[in-house]
Amino acid sequence: MSLVKKIQDNPQHVSTFLKVFYIVGIFGIFVSPTSAFFISLTPLALILSFGLLLFFHSKFDYNTIGTFLLIAVLGFVIEERGVNTGLIFGNYTYGNTLGLKLSNTPLIIGLNWLLMTYITASVVELFNIRVAFKIIAAATLMVIYDLVLEQVAPLMNMWSWQNSTIPLQNYIAWFVIALVFQGIFKIRKIDTYNPIAASVLIIQFVFFITLLLFL
Repeated sequence: MSLVKKIQDNPQHVSTFLKVFYIVGIFGIFVSPTSAFFISLTPLALILSFGLLLFFHSKFDYNTIGTFLLIAVLGFVIEERGVNTGLIFGNYTYGNTLGLKLSNTPLIIGLNWLLMTYITASVVELFNIRVAFKIIAAATLMVIYDLVLEQVAPLMNMWSWQNSTIPLQNYIAWFVIALVFQGIFKIRKIDTYNPIAASVLIIQFVFFITLLLFL
C-alpha cells in the first residue's frame, strides 16, 4: 500500500497528528526561549495543513488546479495592492513571520486565502442549504476567522495596523473578497468534500483563540 493511500485511509490519524502539532506549537510559543523559533514555523504550519488537506481532496483535474491557482494568485495580488495602497483593507504592514516577501507582501499569503476558502466551503457543504446561503455562510466563517486572527497577528509579528487600530474597512473587504472566492468555487463546481477540513478549521480557531487568551 502506498504512503498516499495509507494517509487517505486514516483521516482520524491525520487530524490527531495536526492537533498534536498545533498543541506543541502553542507550548513552544508560550516558553520564552523557544517562542521566536516556534513563531517562525508559522509558514510551515500553513503549508503542512494545506498539504495534508490535498491528500484528502476528492478530485484533481485541470479545473480544480486552475481554480486553486486562481484563488491563490488573486489572494496575493489583492494583499499586495492592499498593503501598498491602503485602499482595500486599510493601512497595515507585514512583519517577518510569514516569510519571503515580494513587493512588501509574503508570498505565502495567497495560500492562506486558498486554505481558508477551501476549508470553510468544505464545512458549509455539510449542511443542506441553498447554494447562495452556502456562499454567504462560508464567507461569514472566513470573517469570523479573521476577527480572531487580527488580534493575534501583531503579537506574532505577522502584520500590524497603523495606530494599532483595525478599521471596519478591513472586515468589509474580507467579506466581499470571501464572497467572490466562494462564488468562484461554486461557479467552477469545485468538489470541496474533505474529511479533515472541519478538523483543520477547528484546530486553527482553537490555536489562535488560545494564543489570544494567554499570550
